[in-house]
Amino acid sequence: MGLFLALAGIVFTWVLWTAWQRAEETRRWAPTPCRIISSRLGKEQPTPNSNTAYRAEVRYSYTFAGSPMTGSLIKRVNSPSQHDDVARKKLEYYPVGAELTCYVNPAKPDQAILKHDSRAPLYSIWFPILFVVGGLGMAWNALFKNKISPVQAPTAPSL
Repeated sequence: MGLFLALAGIVFTWVLWTAWQRAEETRRWAPTPCRIISSRLGKEQPTPNSNTAYRAEVRYSYTFAGSPMTGSLIKRVNSPSQHDDVARKKLEYYPVGAELTCYVNPAKPDQAILKHDSRAPLYSIWFPILFVVGGLGMAWNALFKNKISPVQAPTAPSL
């Protein structure tokens, strides 16, 4: 049981660490002036029986290393919402014609974002680490600390 808890903690620690690294990576990208050229609410329904999902769809133009480019990502992962008001609220920050700063990946100038991901995964990484420590402690205790001492034969009372 202890090894299972430790393994689960390692997996979740790795997931949070990877998410934090991805969030930090974009903070090293080049801040570049950009202009919003379109901003609209997109709808999608992946299957006929699924709920409608809403997405804030934004396009912006920027110039990087002398080349004009266009981008469409607000964050690295633009996830849809089943609530149109959530997507509309995102659009309030990106009206057409707005002059903003986008962050361009110098290695791939066609990759740009308007907003960095949260650093929150690093702030909560301590929780799965508790499972690693606790699970390893349980395994250590089960393997080494609870060894049964040999049973001594009862001695006859002396007269």
